[in-house]
Order: sequence, then C-alpha cells, then structure tokens
Amino acid sequence: MSMLTVENLNVYYGMIHALKGLSFHVEEGEIVALIGANGAGKTTTLQTISGILQAKSGFVNFQGKEITSVPGNQIVKLGMSHVPEGRRMFSNLTVYENLMMGAYTRKDKKQIAETLEKVYERFPRLQERTRQLAGTLSGGEQQMLAMGRALMAQPRIILMDEPSMGLSPLFVNEIFNIITEVNKQGVTILLVEQNAKKALSIANRAYVLETGRIVNEGDAHALLDDESIKKAYLGE
Repeated sequence: MSMLTVENLNVYYGMIHALKGLSFHVEEGEIVALIGANGAGKTTTLQTISGILQAKSGFVNFQGKEITSVPGNQIVKLGMSHVPEGRRMFSNLTVYENLMMGAYTRKDKKQIAETLEKVYERFPRLQERTRQLAGTLSGGEQQMLAMGRALMAQPRIILMDEPSMGLSPLFVNEIFNIITEVNKQGVTILLVEQNAKKALSIANRAYVLETGRIVNEGDAHALLDDESIKKAYLGE
C-alpha cells in the first residue's frame, strides 16, 4: 500500500472546477514532484490533502487511513506536515516561537527539545537568530524556518509548496540540498515547484498537471529529457 493515495479528487472554488478527478500516489521514502503552470491546481492539491480545503468527491488515504474529511490539526498528528506557499511565518513572533508552533500537537517536552536541537543542527542560521523576529529574516531564512517548523512535528511526509519562490539562486540551491538531505533521513516529500528543472533533478517520480488534471507522469529524470516537457516547462 502506498504511503499517500489520492483517488478521483474533485475540488471546486464556487462554480470553478479546480481539480478534475485527480489520482496519484506517493510511496514511502520518495520525492514526488507536481509540476505545471500557474493555475494548474498544484497548490489546491496540497491544501486538499492537508485538510485546508474540502473535496467535493474522491478520497485521500494516508498510511492506510482515509483522511479526506479529517481536520488539518488531526492530519498533522498522523504524521503529515505542510510547508505552504509564501512561507506564512508568524512575523511578530521570534524564530524560536515559530518553531515551537510546529510542535503544538506534541506533549513530551524532552522529545520536543531534542527535535529542536536537531532542527538547529540542520539550520544553524536559525539558531543564530533564535530570538529574532521572523518578519525580519531574509526570504531564504524564512524558507528555512518554514521547513524547520514542519520538521518540529516529526512528520513522515512533508508537503512542500514552491520552496524556491522569490529566492536568490544561491538560496535555491541550498534549499534543494536540504530537501534532499531531509528525504535521505527518511522523510517522504511531495513537492510542488514552479522551477520544474530543479524539482525534476531531485525527484524520483513526477506528475504534470494542467487545469486540474494529470496529463503526464513518470520517472523524473526521464521527464527531464522529454521534449514536450522541455518545451512547456523547462524553457528549452
């Protein structure tokens, strides 16, 4: 059984049919990329999986449990974290306070402290700025904070929405290296990314979305060499 299965998902914004019978799966340990143009339904897909949006029909199954109608806070407890588009920091809270918000579903203070130490080891810049207000961080530092906050929940899978958005090329490389490292340590990744070339370069498999439907799928590196993908999404 796949870690995450999305089956025939239909989502509407009023009269707009945003996701049209969407089906795909993510296996444990994979990095799976969702690529597509703006408006293809990528963010809607992640928000529906994580309980922010409600599907009209279809289902989402996570680790053998149907979570289609489960509230978002309960989904986090089951082992899923969501790094949203635009980072969504609590700007008036410190770096430390933002990180602790990621652990709000957990109770064991000793284990939370151990996880915090690991997050600081992975993101030493966050430890340097632990008392700094999140709103004063650079874009790259805020993305690190969003990822660190997600890791504080000790997830089995992280949904990542546009982690490279608005970042300098140097920070983009750093963020993608971190995503790869997190995955190597056992966290499954479902990645939505406008930078299709970067996403496909680190993913195991990928799905291509167009107007709420999957129009192509396969091995990520094979898709990198696909002429239609190159033309439509890679600027080649």
